[in-house]
Amino acid sequence: MISDGLKEYDLILASASPRRRQLLEEAGFKFRTATVDFEEIWPTHLRGREIAEYLATGKASAWKEAIRPGQIIITADTVVWCRNTVLGKPADNKEAMKFLRLLSGCEHEVITGICLRDTKRQHTFSVTSRVRFRNLSEEEIIYYVENYRPLDKAGAYGIQEWIGLRGITRIEGSYYNVVGMPVSDLYTQMLHFTGKNKIAI
Repeated sequence: MISDGLKEYDLILASASPRRRQLLEEAGFKFRTATVDFEEIWPTHLRGREIAEYLATGKASAWKEAIRPGQIIITADTVVWCRNTVLGKPADNKEAMKFLRLLSGCEHEVITGICLRDTKRQHTFSVTSRVRFRNLSEEEIIYYVENYRPLDKAGAYGIQEWIGLRGITRIEGSYYNVVGMPVSDLYTQMLHFTGKNKIAI
């Protein structure tokens, strides 16, 4: 199984995201979940990848319990970067529609920042995927927002949902990153982090 190289570790996914949990489960990781209390705000001078990495690192730093030897805390945050603007989780349906209007006909970046933390150190990295929507009609935007759950998703959309299936014309990079966690990149970085391969980070 994909998690064999990490089976001796107590992996803790500090995230409430059901999509991240599902992806790690389907990839064969053995882990448990927890949550951290962290307000998702960032310095205004940060851009794109910097924001995602800042938030992931902040969540790791917000972990208050003692970390035991053999434990690895995994935190992550996904942002959508479009037209030099970060689109996080919309506050309400009105903002969700605003986000989707911005994304319509636009190539944007979906960036997941990930932080790994153990007793001695932490390592932060990010993965970027480029996604393009065709031009979306107002009717399509309203239908999606009213019939799905965009408020818990960065950029107000799920690539695996109706609007992604009908509206996305191109993706460059990891599909699973857009869903919520670039699992292959995470696994490779964790092997580096734990010294389970010979490649230095």
